[in-house]
Amino acid sequence: MALTGRTALLAALGALVVGLLLPSWAGIGAVTLPVLLGVLADLALAAPVRTLRFDRSGDTAVRLGEGATVELTVTNPSGRRLRAQLRDAWPPSAWQPGTAVQGSRHTLTIPAGERRRLTTRLAPTRRGDHHAHRVTVRSLGPLGLAGRQGSHHVPWTIRALPPFTSRKHLPSRLARLRELDGRTSVLARGQGTEFDSLREYLPGDDVRSIDWRASARRNTVAVRTWRPERDRHILIILDTGRTSAGRVGDAPRLDAALDAALLLTALATRAGDRVDLLAHDLRRRGSVVGRSPNEILPAFTNAMACLEPALLETDMRALTATALRMAPHRSLIVLLTGLDARPVEEGLLPHLPLLTRRHEVVLASVADPRLDELAAARGTVRDVYHAAAAEQTRADRRRTAERLTRHGVTVLDAPPTALPPALADAYLALKAAGRL
Repeated sequence: MALTGRTALLAALGALVVGLLLPSWAGIGAVTLPVLLGVLADLALAAPVRTLRFDRSGDTAVRLGEGATVELTVTNPSGRRLRAQLRDAWPPSAWQPGTAVQGSRHTLTIPAGERRRLTTRLAPTRRGDHHAHRVTVRSLGPLGLAGRQGSHHVPWTIRALPPFTSRKHLPSRLARLRELDGRTSVLARGQGTEFDSLREYLPGDDVRSIDWRASARRNTVAVRTWRPERDRHILIILDTGRTSAGRVGDAPRLDAALDAALLLTALATRAGDRVDLLAHDLRRRGSVVGRSPNEILPAFTNAMACLEPALLETDMRALTATALRMAPHRSLIVLLTGLDARPVEEGLLPHLPLLTRRHEVVLASVADPRLDELAAARGTVRDVYHAAAAEQTRADRRRTAERLTRHGVTVLDAPPTALPPALADAYLALKAAGRL
């Protein structure tokens, strides 16, 4: 049984009247008896809650930052009119801050044997799966004095996908890719291995590209043009270990790495290359292998949605062994990890020759722009100490990057917003140079 605020108010007024006007106990019964009868009548006439039937429909996936709609159909099979207050409970991360209470509560009236559809609008604030908790219904009587309350488990799951904010950089990189492929009027050719066509020599062309036999036939100097190789294999490795949990701004480093991986995947797929994904720390956390071009990006976003940083040191030996099994032939391996000196020197460097001996390796790391701000501050003694620590950190990262470069690794160290386009540019540069 659920008593409403109206019932409590009537009971309080009854007690006040009794105290002021009716000192005898007989007066108490004269005032409270009608209230009690009204409560009992409401309980008898309120529609039952246990027999209600529920069905859900609506969105099952949404990009982080966008809105999702879930519809709840409530059926009243009883012979009484349902006058109810309903709460559709979801975890706090499924709502924008401050909107959970208002968005989850509904007031509805359903005649006997009919149904009504309620709409709940969600806006997840975290990646991953968000599960509906339960539906609580308070069925009130016609007087609104009391009612019945119960809860039902009505399952539904919404998966919040990575937002892919770097999508805005894709058109400009695709334009550069078309230039490399020769599909525009600008013939920006790389030194690939797939012969494309012949054209007239222009000042500045590499003399090694001159085709002397074709030049003799044409009575003009002709040069060969080359198309960047297609159907190359790219393996993107996400380090989900301890360093990926460090926050840069309001988000962990892993989120920026996911965004960079999505932009590279979209670009490489358009270039005709095959892209696989591996997420690893102590063990494999997820992988996407052998998908068709139309399936790659949806499969990547779906696999990335539930990835969370593990507060563990990444096992680089196991990661390297898994990468070599997934890339048995020459490939481009893109490792999204940190540039902290100790994990790189003790974990990655001993196993790096196994990768660089066979593959082209790019290491991309998320830099904290706050370091530049701290390094420039000089206002107080505290600022000077912060500046010294920031400069030491930046120097350590530079030394680590130089050591990796000497091992033949292309190193990228950029803030979260700059890392995705920087990684896409590095990929295009490798394509143009014929290193894939």
